[in-house]
Amino acid sequence: MSTGVVTAARVTHGSGSVDQLAAASPDGQSSAVEELLAVPDVEEAYVLSTCNRVEAYVVGPDHAVGRAALEEFFAGVADEAVVVTDHDESLRHLMRVAAGLESVILGEDQIIGQVRTAYEDSRDAGGIGSMLEAGVTKAIHVGERARTETAINEGVVSLGSAATRRAAEEIALEDATALVVGAGEMGQLAARSLAAADVAEVVIANRTVAHADHLVDDLEADTDAEAAPLEALDSVASRADVVVTATGSEEPVLEPRHLEGPSEQVVVDLGQPRDVAPAADDLSSVRVFDLDDLESITAETRDKRTDAAREVEAIVDREFDLLTEQYKRARADEAIAAMYEAAERMKDREVETALSHLEEPSEQHREVLESMADSLINQLLAAPTKSLREAAAEDDWSTIHTALQLFDPEFGENDGPIAPPSIAPNTGSGEASIGATDDD
Repeated sequence: MSTGVVTAARVTHGSGSVDQLAAASPDGQSSAVEELLAVPDVEEAYVLSTCNRVEAYVVGPDHAVGRAALEEFFAGVADEAVVVTDHDESLRHLMRVAAGLESVILGEDQIIGQVRTAYEDSRDAGGIGSMLEAGVTKAIHVGERARTETAINEGVVSLGSAATRRAAEEIALEDATALVVGAGEMGQLAARSLAAADVAEVVIANRTVAHADHLVDDLEADTDAEAAPLEALDSVASRADVVVTATGSEEPVLEPRHLEGPSEQVVVDLGQPRDVAPAADDLSSVRVFDLDDLESITAETRDKRTDAAREVEAIVDREFDLLTEQYKRARADEAIAAMYEAAERMKDREVETALSHLEEPSEQHREVLESMADSLINQLLAAPTKSLREAAAEDDWSTIHTALQLFDPEFGENDGPIAPPSIAPNTGSGEASIGATDDD
């Protein structure tokens, strides 16, 4: 188990604007992890990047190292949009994220899959060590419990369905023509939600038409749907009553010229960065909504899930305590392992010395001596082993520190804190922001 501490920083829908989220977004999660690992003294790294949040977690010998690495990572974002947290709050926050407590739509299901994907990407990039292995997998476990043991995900559970609800507040969706731009996960959720709302037709436009075709095939059998390339937006966008965009493109894919149709249109932009050029909102026949405009839908869902959220908070509290205990046991086991390794080295040396005094030592002699030595070691170290485990449970880290100094020849005064980071000294407390608090 690493003796480092976790430090995290994030830009989310609650702390920053859509444009600030875009500025924070890395090219990819794996490459972002590699970037963080290249910083001296950063031992582990995990990056979660979605349309609503960019979060980075690092493990280093102290919080000063972590904060410096994360400050550089978010250098392109205004200070007031970045929230920085120390060890305990970082791990607890990640659990809340996986459980859906921090999402735009309380309890939405998409986030837990994104947390898993980020874990796989970070692991592939070499960013997951013993500290984050325990922390991230615990967060995933919390997310699974939240959805199987509570009603946190009942009702509107994705931004795709929220987009449909928002559009339905503006126009009648039954018999409408809907256009979904983007066939990724968000686009899939939006297309399925629109189809379930009984629109007359769903057109899915995507850069790779094969992906759009696959989504068309995946929709309900009685849904009139077709795929189109992005180049066809000139013809398909103007005849759509509802447009939902979710491409992840770096530049807007929908321009005012695409929307100059004869009738009124509702456009919901789920892209991050924005998929719809700002000038489109100036068209008199077009109403454009972005992620910030879904707040009324999310607030309604949040009210309905208040009781379930309290249940999930209790799960988070319990699982966080278990994670802390897991870290404690691992630290105690380090000292115990060092103690037994030192005893094993001594045993090997003394057995060889004893054998050297025999005229013709046999394999049987060796077995007898080693058996006796193993018995002595086990009896002598049984009490210290019990004491070290009790010391960890009681947060008596001076005892464990002394044990490591005695038995681990490579352990020195400069090895960093050996207490679990939850109680080790740090450079600050809880959650801090360079200029704002994440109150999402």
